[in-house]
Amino acid sequence: MTRQSLLKELLTDPRVSKDPRQHWPRWINGEVSPEWPLFTWVAVQNMFTAYGTDHRRLRTLVAKAFTGRRVAALRPRIEEMAAELLDKLAATEPGEVVDLREGYAYPIPIQVICELFGIEDEESREGLRACVDSIFHTSADPDEVTATYGRIYQLLGELVANKRENPKDDLASGLIAARDEDGDSRLTEQELVDTLLLVISAGHETTVNLLDNAIHLLLTHPEQLALVRSGEASWDDVIEEALRVQAPVANLPLRYAVEDIELDGGLVIHKGEAIVAGYAAAGRDPEVHGEDAGAFDLTRQVKDHLSFGYGVHFCLGAPLARLEAAVALPALFERFPKLALAAPPEGLTPVESFISNGHRHLPALLS
Repeated sequence: MTRQSLLKELLTDPRVSKDPRQHWPRWINGEVSPEWPLFTWVAVQNMFTAYGTDHRRLRTLVAKAFTGRRVAALRPRIEEMAAELLDKLAATEPGEVVDLREGYAYPIPIQVICELFGIEDEESREGLRACVDSIFHTSADPDEVTATYGRIYQLLGELVANKRENPKDDLASGLIAARDEDGDSRLTEQELVDTLLLVISAGHETTVNLLDNAIHLLLTHPEQLALVRSGEASWDDVIEEALRVQAPVANLPLRYAVEDIELDGGLVIHKGEAIVAGYAAAGRDPEVHGEDAGAFDLTRQVKDHLSFGYGVHFCLGAPLARLEAAVALPALFERFPKLALAAPPEGLTPVESFISNGHRHLPALLS
């Protein structure tokens, strides 16, 4: 579904579920192989795949991690991280190409989410990052899919065991305490592990792509960057327009029709059929944004987008992603006013995913 109005309608329709165990016949009948690249996206048991009261129960537990006060309190630490990374970039030899995705867009979100959840061991951080990258790699072969599935649960199992033995003031320990104190009526062991997987993966991948795309858009649209530097446009304008025109998550699987749903024009989504939400296309809907919907324009009056979802499944981490971008983007362009892309825009390779929308590398010259 790609029209914004239609997508909004479906995302708020109680006849649309995210739970394959109740509403997807192919899953119920055992027709979905663990070697399928999207298997993890469907198999997890957390608020991402929950429906109705289960979704509310699980979302309430995770929402405590992303209150406005808690997110705002992270600003000094994010500023510190950005400054440290910019210092490292500044030490680059003159004329040397740097990868801004690897050297700047990636480290901030992954470090923030790991610190929030008390993942201190560098080896564990790198292992989790590699697994998340693979989960978003929708062109993965069967061997990679099954290996990733086993490895991610090994790492998360070790994390839970460590936190049970050595609880600290972090969000992973808090979720484990909720599980252990309240029992299965609140959070099952599978839900606990899968909730950690959801927050760790979604908590950084989308922000990496937001930073990557925003930097790329500004470097390829110098007239728009000039508006920011002159004060005619704000960094908030940059963030929202980048989210709209290059949604960090292009498409998101899966939802399922609980019953037959008739749409405008006579189209019917039949009971049990799977639905993919096309967030990137919805952000470029000409019905909302006009014939130039595909253009990056900071003066655009309507920046309405669905890049963080809509309805009950709206992304809890949206305020954190916006805060990280609001710190990281101006810091980068203020530190390196002559920043330039070091490759033709059309020569950049996208990540191998129809879910994640970003570049494999973002080569740049700092001066």
